[in-house]
Amino acid sequence: MAKIIGVKFKDSGKLYYFAPGEDTYSEGQGVIVETARGVEYATVCVPLKDVPDEELVAPLKPVLRVATEKDEETVRRNEERRAPALKTAEEKIAARGLDMKLVDCEFTFDGTKVIFYFTADGRVDFRELVKDLSAVFHIRIELRQIGVRDETKMLGGLGPCGRVCCCASCMPDFKKVSIKMAKNQGLSLNPGKISGLCGRLMCCLAYENDYYAEACKKMPKVGSEVTSPEGAGTVVNVNMLKMEVKVRIEKGDATVYKDFPVDQLRFKRRQDKKEKDEDVVDEEIKGLID
Repeated sequence: MAKIIGVKFKDSGKLYYFAPGEDTYSEGQGVIVETARGVEYATVCVPLKDVPDEELVAPLKPVLRVATEKDEETVRRNEERRAPALKTAEEKIAARGLDMKLVDCEFTFDGTKVIFYFTADGRVDFRELVKDLSAVFHIRIELRQIGVRDETKMLGGLGPCGRVCCCASCMPDFKKVSIKMAKNQGLSLNPGKISGLCGRLMCCLAYENDYYAEACKKMPKVGSEVTSPEGAGTVVNVNMLKMEVKVRIEKGDATVYKDFPVDQLRFKRRQDKKEKDEDVVDEEIKGLID
């Protein structure tokens, strides 16, 4: 077992482990750590914890020190530089006529480099833009192209549920989602209803997918024939939370709709086999979503 502290560089970012050293830390405290990008400011999320050695990537880098008031001032000053830097970069992009959308920028803690994030439909030749920006800021310039999901994670926003987007609030890493998850949950396959602000499938489709995937195997398909305690009928709806099936039963000239627990029905069980297109979006829907 090794003692570690967990820190984040951004509120919705990934948790990273560092060796605590001799100091004591509290949650929410600022610390200075060394990373591949150089010295950075981070916030403590896990004050002190014992973690099995196999879960760590050795060797752990140590925390350099607890952030001082001067360090906090440096962070605030770098944050204040963002808005003017973005405005300047947008003006330079417009002057060059480049087909790219500027999303955000950040200054490294030591102020020796500024990173601009942008989206574009294809590759962009921004070599001349880098020269323009270097002449203005007189520090190292890095332009990094990101995807639409990363853009939403950076900018945030309210999802269809009315809450802040999961990627921008509580989800450090993107989850793999597929159209099959929406099918398992009986959701409408209308792209406008199952897509997030980024235009891709909503990440939350994966949250309860394990349950629905198992429940789906135990339920008959809509439109299939089943035998109920009151006779043969046709499935018109399934409720996988209650594990109930709504069946249409023809009785002479009358039609009866009744709900039955799935264990009271007899039907041909779905074969438990891997579907070839399990993680492939239907071509028709793919064209609408992408």
